[in-house]
Amino acid sequence: MASSTAAVPFWRAAGMTYITYSNICANLVRNCLKEPHKTEALTREKVHFSLSKWADGKPQKPTLRSDTPED
Repeated sequence: MASSTAAVPFWRAAGMTYITYSNICANLVRNCLKEPHKTEALTREKVHFSLSKWADGKPQKPTLRSDTPED
């Protein structure tokens, strides 16, 4: 059983998830880079994925999405 006085990670104490904290840190590091490394890092942060809806137990045609983090 955990003690109520146990140390809590600061990102959790701030009310955010680890993923949110990690994304903030990654954006800060990318913005601190000098050119041409900064441009290369910013192009790698783009995320592409497909989203499929299911109906009657079968997948429908997937839609391709591109999501980039906001500054």
